[in-house]
Amino acid sequence: MEEFLSSCQRAVQANADQGLVFHVVLGNEACDVDSMVSALAYAYFLTKTAQSKMLAIPLLNIAQSDLVLRSDNVFLLRHTNLSPDLLLFRDQLDLRALHRTGRLQLTLVDHNVLPSSDSDLEEAVVEVIDHHLLERESSLSCPVTLETVGSCATLVTERIIQKAPQILDQQLAQLLYATVVLDCVNMAPAAGKVTPKDSQYAAALEKQFPALPQRGTLFQALQNAKFDVSGLNTEQMLSKDMKVVSGILNLAISVLYITLEEFFQRPLLEEELSGFCQKFGFDLLVLMTISFNESKDPIRELALFSLSNNCREQLSQYLEQACNPALRLCPISSPHPHITGYEQGNSLASRKKVLPLVKDFLKEQDVDGLIRDSEDEESCVPPTPMNSLVDGCPLDDGLPHISAQDLEEKFSKMEADCGRK
Repeated sequence: MEEFLSSCQRAVQANADQGLVFHVVLGNEACDVDSMVSALAYAYFLTKTAQSKMLAIPLLNIAQSDLVLRSDNVFLLRHTNLSPDLLLFRDQLDLRALHRTGRLQLTLVDHNVLPSSDSDLEEAVVEVIDHHLLERESSLSCPVTLETVGSCATLVTERIIQKAPQILDQQLAQLLYATVVLDCVNMAPAAGKVTPKDSQYAAALEKQFPALPQRGTLFQALQNAKFDVSGLNTEQMLSKDMKVVSGILNLAISVLYITLEEFFQRPLLEEELSGFCQKFGFDLLVLMTISFNESKDPIRELALFSLSNNCREQLSQYLEQACNPALRLCPISSPHPHITGYEQGNSLASRKKVLPLVKDFLKEQDVDGLIRDSEDEESCVPPTPMNSLVDGCPLDDGLPHISAQDLEEKFSKMEADCGRK
């Protein structure tokens, strides 16, 4: 794996001189362990099994400086003796420049549709491997492997074992195995993540590589690393595991690895959340926490922040009434007037299951005729990058001031439009 990653770096460095065509394997913008390992393993598989001398490049969909926020990623890399310095990041390869010159092919792993900020790269997508809800339209030119297993790494492991088992070694097996164990919450059925296929391929790796770390010990070490947010400020905590959804509103959905009670105690919290939204152009933040009780069962909470009461209340009502899945939200007291908090009775509903609900909410607003007109579009905030700390993002030069009154007026107009229908 080290030599493969070094060859990828050499190819990127030689890009300007040789005019190479790049086959980039790109994970999602959250760049969690699953996204990182799926990109590394599948690019390695493509390179090793290519009939020609094709080199597939695994690209982490964050800026290099953001890797420090993914403490579990860093832990796993070091645990498998892979230096983070060998990796390539989104700010080290200009995908748009490659696409403009016809030198880009994209394989998506751990997501099946590009975010709106990358929609101009859509023509370059040639394959998809994912385990989320299908959002991509079918196309003969782009084969899609999609199955709602617990981990995308399970599907990558399946492909390798079926097509090229000879490329598996202890290091690659440990990367894949650790990812499946982490994503499937130590393969515990009570967590609602593991499927028979996850168990099948975890067991296959265990059988072929008996020196793999003990499952429970490995999971706990990764969990400890993932939940270590010591030293992170509020912006870093929000950015550590964040996805963005855009429509009539720009929303960020962040996973927090502390309880809401702990998060609510942070000094100047509303001021920091407001500043975060102002800095990156968000109308609303969805905060999903996960923690564990003494029996190691997951505990989930959910909170919504917006300076607009209408904005916050409309999404609150939508999520409270959601049926597929039902989140079973129970309001909890919040010391902050612009934060609505809930205990989430359905502990199996991770962000993977809440994300489609939020997208459906935005789609319903658009269907109701609440899409911005062309004049509004020209004055709105530019597209938000998928990771809030990307160097050189289009928001670095600032953006128009968005006040609570602006948002209130936007939603008042929505309600008036609905009333006229």
